[in-house]
Amino acid sequence: MDTKTGTDNVGVKMIGIPIPDKIPELDIALEAAVDAGEAVSEIYQGEFTESAKKDESPVTEADLKSNEIIKRRLSRTSHHILSEEDRDDLRRLSGKAVWIVDPLDGTSDFIDRTGEFTVMIALVKNKKPILGVIVWPTEKNFFAAQLGEGAFRFSNNQWDRISVTSTSDLSKCRAVGSRHHLSDKERLFIKRLGIEDFTNVGSSLKVGKISSGEAEAYITTTNKMKEWDTAASYCIVTEAGGKMTDMLGNELSYNNEDVYHQNGILATNGIIHDKIVEEFKKLE
Repeated sequence: MDTKTGTDNVGVKMIGIPIPDKIPELDIALEAAVDAGEAVSEIYQGEFTESAKKDESPVTEADLKSNEIIKRRLSRTSHHILSEEDRDDLRRLSGKAVWIVDPLDGTSDFIDRTGEFTVMIALVKNKKPILGVIVWPTEKNFFAAQLGEGAFRFSNNQWDRISVTSTSDLSKCRAVGSRHHLSDKERLFIKRLGIEDFTNVGSSLKVGKISSGEAEAYITTTNKMKEWDTAASYCIVTEAGGKMTDMLGNELSYNNEDVYHQNGILATNGIIHDKIVEEFKKLE
């Protein structure tokens, strides 16, 4: 018996997260993400099929199986669901709250077998994420946060509160970026900032590292990021004391008709955020 969670294994109900004033949806999201992560992990350990969607992005049977499990779990609530793997009928726009889901973030990493892929679930209310859950199946690590209650990481069979670093000197900062989508523009900008410590990291684990104090900045200038790529991460890094905006410093909002983040994404420990925005604006 896992005494930290009250369950028989790490494929958990996650009842033990130390948030006294949990909203009911947090446990539902945790259960959904963990169950989906277990299914993804099982597929990952064998042979799997892959194909290309209309936008030429890859999709595997793991994406679809995860999506099916998450939708079934989240259907216990009355909230609409915006998922990467479903057609968006826009009914969500009339709801007070909406689930935003990426059933398999880092599909390219899944296909390449790097192990750095995640399952992401967020609940958005009034255009802002009020809870975020990220499951890292290969390491059985989980990140979770609820608005106003802090951010937590489950590893080594226990929940621990996590927080960003207090590093303010850019030259001492550690940056993380995409393994598959890092552009020359981004690479040059990171060098311009004087950041020498750079690591390629898959999926939402980039923001997980910032939230856990293992990095200070994630910079991407692409206009291809969508709401499901960031919603869970936004809640977690914010509750960990960090900050996430677009590259121009504009606040992010969610449950919009247009789900694209048009001006990239900047996630930091908060202290260095404005410095990076100022430097980026000089390039525009």
